Amino acid sequence: MPNRTITIPVDTQTAQAWNSADDQKRRKLEALAGLLLWDVVSEKRPSLDTVLEEVGRKALARGLTPEILDSILKDA
Repeated sequence: MPNRTITIPVDTQTAQAWNSADDQKRRKLEALAGLLLWDVVSEKRPSLDTVLEEVGRKALARGLTPEILDSILKDA
């Protein structure tokens, strides 16, 4: 099946890192992103909501509070 292009908004630092990456690194990142996206949307996998809830639970269990998250996001 031929590859298709999608657009995903990212933060400025991520865009700059992508733009400065060499072709080999970009191909690796494209493959990784494709696999991750497929895992999330595949019917064999949990829904995105389920994944996000699990990530949130793990973050809380590891000490990430809403206040810390707000602070991190403000600095990003």
